[in-house]
Amino acid sequence: MPEVAIVDACRRQGRGGSPTAVLDDANFTEDERRRIPTELGTSHAVFVRAVGAEHGRPLYALRFFTSEGELPACGHGTVAALALLAERDEVSDLDTVLRTASRSFEGRATRTREGVTAWFDPGTVSLRGTRAPELTAVAAGLGLAAEPLAGEARVASNGRPRMLLPVRSRTELAELAPDFALLRAACDRYGLLGCYVYSPPDRLGRAAARMFAPSIGVPEDIANANSTACLAAAHTTTGRPGNLTVDMGDHLGSPSTITATIERSHPEPRILVGGQAVITRTAVR
Repeated sequence: MPEVAIVDACRRQGRGGSPTAVLDDANFTEDERRRIPTELGTSHAVFVRAVGAEHGRPLYALRFFTSEGELPACGHGTVAALALLAERDEVSDLDTVLRTASRSFEGRATRTREGVTAWFDPGTVSLRGTRAPELTAVAAGLGLAAEPLAGEARVASNGRPRMLLPVRSRTELAELAPDFALLRAACDRYGLLGCYVYSPPDRLGRAAARMFAPSIGVPEDIANANSTACLAAAHTTTGRPGNLTVDMGDHLGSPSTITATIERSHPEPRILVGGQAVITRTAVR
């Protein structure tokens, strides 16, 4: 009977966040892994396994599941896992290496009275322009006309491709009412994880976004850190500042915020993405 921590990841000013189930990995079947998010009322579950050390830092393997199956990556799930590790090890500052099926990467966390601030390296982001049929199909699923948009739509991937689609304002973003069956069909047809719709960042780099991913069993995500990293990468290619603060979850009654920061201390600038998190409860399944 494993103990499961429910972590609210990517909170905003001590509220909201995306509830995420985090537990030690064990000999679960694939069906059991898919059932856990549904049983616990979360969109995702993260399975954590200690596997030794790398470069003098503890190394943990992560696996991510929704009710539809396994994902190669999950940004807010990574934030949740880092928060649990920092709290469980009772360290002020956690510096660790995380491993998924495709890569190893750096993760950090800092504990405060309010909870944990965690951030990680989401990896290289690939970008391409959208093709007319996929843009038309996704926009129709969102209830939008493909033209005019507030800027160039892109397809971005740091694990699985998703569409980044700009709208003109936070108001237009809030008014979206997708047809999820139509949107899922479009995403399935063109091999997309989902669609990350965002309002233009203001002069301080603050934006709002909504992530729709019915193809993986998440009609709308409360927080999506990997897509925020993709947006930051897209903005660096246009000459705009890469640092972003993105508000999500308001439409679902759970305000969330993700930060994406360009770290320039390395030979090649890289993006670190993350947010605040807190363990809200534990459960035994």
